[in-house]
Amino acid sequence: MPMHPETEGPFPVTERLRLMCVHAHPDDESSKGAATMAKYVAAGVEVLVVSCTGGERGDILNPELQDDPHILRDLAQVRRDEMAAAQAILGVQHSWLGFVDSGLPEGDPLPPLPEGCFALEPLEVTIEALVREIRRFRPHVMTTYDENGGYPHPDHIMCHVVSVAAFDAAGDPAAYPHAGEPWQPLKLYYNGGFTKARIQALHDALVAMGEESPYAEWLAGWERPDRAVTTRIHAADYYDVRDRALLAHRTQIDPNGTWFKVPRDVQQREWPYEDYEAAASFVPIAEGEDDLFAGLGSAEKATATASSGGLHLVHDTRVERSA
Repeated sequence: MPMHPETEGPFPVTERLRLMCVHAHPDDESSKGAATMAKYVAAGVEVLVVSCTGGERGDILNPELQDDPHILRDLAQVRRDEMAAAQAILGVQHSWLGFVDSGLPEGDPLPPLPEGCFALEPLEVTIEALVREIRRFRPHVMTTYDENGGYPHPDHIMCHVVSVAAFDAAGDPAAYPHAGEPWQPLKLYYNGGFTKARIQALHDALVAMGEESPYAEWLAGWERPDRAVTTRIHAADYYDVRDRALLAHRTQIDPNGTWFKVPRDVQQREWPYEDYEAAASFVPIAEGEDDLFAGLGSAEKATATASSGGLHLVHDTRVERSA
């Protein structure tokens, strides 16, 4: 079977529903929508995670590993190894888009971004790279970040810009003609896992149990506006898979940190969903949607629609965000 040079594993094109989840760094896939991906994999859906960067400039957030000489010597390879472990746990396919982590600038004023990083790459280069992956994998549905990046990391914002542009360009025969045969994904979603409603529900449950909540200070200073949640995937049965995948990113996750302060059974009971915001779709988005593939029909029907050409968006709530 054919192999993509920057892709781990063979990718036969089959008539199954296909989901592409585009993320900025390795570990993002395990903290945003991981239970959803695991649920779809178990249902026979092909799921591909695309990591735009290698996470080379990520901080070592696990206190137990901050002085590990192997990690300090070759963090880039460690991040690749961690991603491979998380990929195996989730059961997904994976592709590195091949760009370099921009790092998270800190200070006032902020320092300039490092030369050659993802956030400074020419858009025609980054968009073409993702268009090529879309046309190769042929997803029916894509997920990515909203125009604010979920949080304002330069790579998350660039991931949004590139994902939205590639979603539009992949089905256009005139766009990037050397990047493969046109293919139009039918739906685009933004990850919405950190909604105030979810955090409030978990906080209230812990307080009612007489337990200390790790979210009290966060909620007290909450300033982010609520985003629309159009779609809730019931994925509580896969929270254990999510957690194991997240813990595989050992340099990025403190096993004693906030991520794991809420017992899993409390999470499953109080908020058994992963939330999404439908950003663009060629089929109507029904109220109370509970499936990212809702409205697409069978894999064969979805493939025929995506290949037909002449499609028109019937749902588009995107806000333009320039890089």
